[in-house]
This record gives sequence, structure tokens and C-alpha cells, in this order.
Amino acid sequence: MDEYYIPSGPGESEYEEKRSRFLGHLRPVETEEEARLFITEMKKKYHDARHNCWCYRIRGGAVRYSDDAEPQGTAGLPMLEILQREGIENAVCVVTRYFGGVLLGTGGLLRAYQKAAKGAVEDAGISVVRAWTKMSIVCDYSDYEKIRSE
Repeated sequence: MDEYYIPSGPGESEYEEKRSRFLGHLRPVETEEEARLFITEMKKKYHDARHNCWCYRIRGGAVRYSDDAEPQGTAGLPMLEILQREGIENAVCVVTRYFGGVLLGTGGLLRAYQKAAKGAVEDAGISVVRAWTKMSIVCDYSDYEKIRSE
């Protein structure tokens, strides 16, 4: 088993750009079903928001994203690129946008969604998953430190 990276826990962020508010949420998940449940939960919680864009990566499985009616390629894909750049798997990210009345353009949207997703990743922290072997060794006390360091 190779090592891989996952969120250490849930993470949240808030970013404001030209009166539009972007709320980022990142959660560790094990399955695509868990990811979809979290997306549904966020959509219900922020039902009054203009957009709830999302992405997720499941180790050895699905990689999905949605722009949720934002211009194509300005929300879900940039958020997914944050997860890919950090090497994070088994994670779902939802960024909720409350429209502030000012159009941001494609570049502005792309940067805003990335900042919200990056902030959620930073808040969550990143953990490494590695294969471990538990061992029990009987030794003399004089050899303990040498064996422990190995």
C-alpha cells in the first residue's frame, strides 16, 4: 500500500470578493455515497444561496465536480485542482456562494472558488495514511533505545 493524503478533519473557510460571500467546507469521506450525502446536506443548509459548487476525490474510485450553474470551468474544476495539487483523496469540498450583486467574471470566479477551497483545506489540515505493522519485541533494557529508534 502506497501512502496517500486525506483531510485531518473537517475544515471551513469564508472569503469575500466584491460583496459575494464564498463559504468553503471540506470533509473526509470514505465512499461516494458519503460525499453525495454531505453535498445534499450543504445544499439543504444553504438553500437560500445562489450556488453550491462541489467536488470530491475517492481513492481508487470516483472523481467528480459540479459548477452548479456557474460558467463552465469556473467553480468545480478549480476546486478539484486544489485537491489534486495537494494530493488529497477521500475528500469532498463544497463552496457556497451568496451573490453580492457584482459580476466577478470568469477569472474572478475561478480565483474566489479556489481561495475558498484552499482555505477549507488549510483549516482541515492534511494527514498521511501509511501502512503500519504492529510488533512486539522482547529485548534487554540496554538494547531498548536502539530497537525503538528503528
